[in-house]
Amino acid sequence: MCLLREFELTDQHQQVDMGSSQPTQIHLPPPSQRGTSLEEAIARRRSIRRFSSQPLSQLQLSQILWAAQGITDASLKSRTVPSAGATYPLEIFVVCGRNCVEETGDGIYHYNIDSHSLTLHHKGDIRFELARAALDQEFIHQAPVDIVICGLYERTSLHYGSRGERYVHIEVGHAGQNIYLEATALGLATVAIGAFHDEQLREVLRLAEPYKPLYIMPVGRPA
Repeated sequence: MCLLREFELTDQHQQVDMGSSQPTQIHLPPPSQRGTSLEEAIARRRSIRRFSSQPLSQLQLSQILWAAQGITDASLKSRTVPSAGATYPLEIFVVCGRNCVEETGDGIYHYNIDSHSLTLHHKGDIRFELARAALDQEFIHQAPVDIVICGLYERTSLHYGSRGERYVHIEVGHAGQNIYLEATALGLATVAIGAFHDEQLREVLRLAEPYKPLYIMPVGRPA
């Protein structure tokens, strides 16, 4: 199920021009569970703000998204990060530039966790707008891909009250570290960004009010 259906998108923006030739859903390659050792990835992990313009492959993007929120046990719906009460409040959006991910057009995509696929949420390269909302941090625009992690606090606060907000923040830290380690294992670079104007960023992403941006993580090859 596409979790975007739980809340309406902002009225001033259409989700997708359905007349476009750009596919509205992309099924990602299956992620691999073999590669660099955990210890090596931890030792090599760095925050990097200089990115090459070289595009990523769909397999690389697939690995990054799986590490952030992917399914590890289909029968139990277990994910790659722990979640308080298995409430899973995080939603992942991918901002791609033109010719920045192989066989993937420019736009904002929503990561569908159950099907390990991307749904086109808004067509067009919005990386410059994204960087402006994040205090003009230029490397956000320069990276081929920006992963934006948003929270839907209600999912967790319905179970835990006001303390649910803390649990959401803990969980986004788990997801962010997984992105760091997966990027390192793939020879890619990333950095976790929390400095941005919340409402401006939400509007750039064409999201309704319940979605709260928590992290921007540019991803690319190190320059």
